[in-house]
Amino acid sequence: MAIRYASNAIDPPARAMVPHARAELFRPGSSDVYATGRCSTSAPGCQVKSRFDRRLRQISERGDRALLRGGLRGVEKECLRVTPGGHIAATDHPATLGSALTNRFITTDYSEALIEFITPPECTARETLQFLADVHQFTYSAMGDELLWPLSMPCRLRAESDIAIARYGTSNIGMMKTIYRRGLGHRYGRYMQAIAGVHFNYSVPETFWPVYAEIESVDGESGEFKSGAYLALVRNVRRLDWLLLYLFGASPAVCRSYLPAGASGLEELDGGSYYAPHATSLRMSDIGYKNAVQAKISVSANSLEEYISDLTQAIRTRHPAYERIGVQVDGEYRQLNANQLQIENEYYSTIRPKRSALSGERPTTALGRGGVEYVELRALDLDPFAPVGVDRSRLLFCEAFLLYCLLADSPPADASEQAEISHNHGLVARRGREPELLLRRHGKDVSLRDWAGSILLGMQAVAELLDAGAGSPYREVLRECAAGIEEPDCTPSARMLRELAASGQSLDEFGLALARGYRRDFQALPQSANQHFRLLEEEALASLDRQCWIEEHDTLTLDQYLAAYYD
Repeated sequence: MAIRYASNAIDPPARAMVPHARAELFRPGSSDVYATGRCSTSAPGCQVKSRFDRRLRQISERGDRALLRGGLRGVEKECLRVTPGGHIAATDHPATLGSALTNRFITTDYSEALIEFITPPECTARETLQFLADVHQFTYSAMGDELLWPLSMPCRLRAESDIAIARYGTSNIGMMKTIYRRGLGHRYGRYMQAIAGVHFNYSVPETFWPVYAEIESVDGESGEFKSGAYLALVRNVRRLDWLLLYLFGASPAVCRSYLPAGASGLEELDGGSYYAPHATSLRMSDIGYKNAVQAKISVSANSLEEYISDLTQAIRTRHPAYERIGVQVDGEYRQLNANQLQIENEYYSTIRPKRSALSGERPTTALGRGGVEYVELRALDLDPFAPVGVDRSRLLFCEAFLLYCLLADSPPADASEQAEISHNHGLVARRGREPELLLRRHGKDVSLRDWAGSILLGMQAVAELLDAGAGSPYREVLRECAAGIEEPDCTPSARMLRELAASGQSLDEFGLALARGYRRDFQALPQSANQHFRLLEEEALASLDRQCWIEEHDTLTLDQYLAAYYD
């Protein structure tokens, strides 16, 4: 079934590391997970004859080695538009890019300057990256002398008022999106809303589900089975998302302007920035997307019903601090409501179960209507060394990782395990490359290196199925990642600090030099090299017409529209 990953309905789209001689995890003869005597440590007790082993064996025995291939994937990539001097652009979203409300491929996130590129669902990572590159080239042609900032963390911030809230026109849905962002600014500050990242959307091949249902001896016709399997995947991603921060985190430093009052636990990198010596992703740390209010909100992924119920409860529960902000003040909305969450998507999670929503439909309503359709992985920093912010290695790894999380045993998570998950996430974000770092698993300390190596060993069996008849791209990516586990200096976060030191540049100078180089490279490409230029041009024009139609056909007042949305 064809799906559209990213809807513009209310908010709801160099190598990672270099192979190293010491990375012997996938030496010849050790690739079969059954022959090694080791197993997935995400499984309770780490039993060799685990559910993961059984599932992989039965899939292999069916003879269809391509059963896991054919899933759909897409990318949502955020980045700031900045001036030639590196300051956040104060200009409106370029009109030649169409309507940010209705364009399927180019929109805005929090800020008018925080542009977001959305690729359609594709069958291969190569197709996804080609579309993303074409969108970049198309966008640069409409931006004048502005640049696309290549780092996840913003630099050269002067005042929160410089970060203009995204505008979507005069329709009810457009005003709702703007008010929601206004509320985020009041709740968390606008600086946090200038952070950018990459989201990876993925749906398992439809042909896989009947086979998987037979393996699990359940009714494959029931949507509950599919949703339950996706929720099992979500639970395992939550358990193991620290691995993504370690392998692909690329924000070990932040500009001083982002933290004008300083930051506990960070050191001065240069006159204009702070860093943590072993940090992987400060974007995903307590100075990035994490905050005290949301830390108190528990959203279970033990079942779809619990997930929907917990999010709904947070949207309906008042919060004293947000009540003090006010909802309507002097006739203007400051936020959509004074509850713990204004809407479901305010809750930040490294992964979300998703379903394409109808216009104006709440995400939880869509999930309740049709079940889980795909997942959105949100843990990736922008890769400063990739012109489009992400490379093929990351996309292939994420696909294999998600399938591993689907097939590995995934018991329900209780409050004690959730505390361990939060601990591991925060620890790796701030100190992930620290030698002999210990994480917590089932109440015991475990070496990050040992746990990561065991996960990659389990992923090797998945990679073999994905590689069937197509060379060994997935296994090669795992070898690269194994090198990063053996040698932390091979990771992007370490490379970034190393190149900063070698260049003598400050963090903002480093980002600006990269941005100028990427702009120059994209502008040097002939339009004839852009496979999707006409599609993007036609979509920009059509999106303006769609926005006009929506604005002309509103029949409710804004108050009525909001009441209906939450009813």
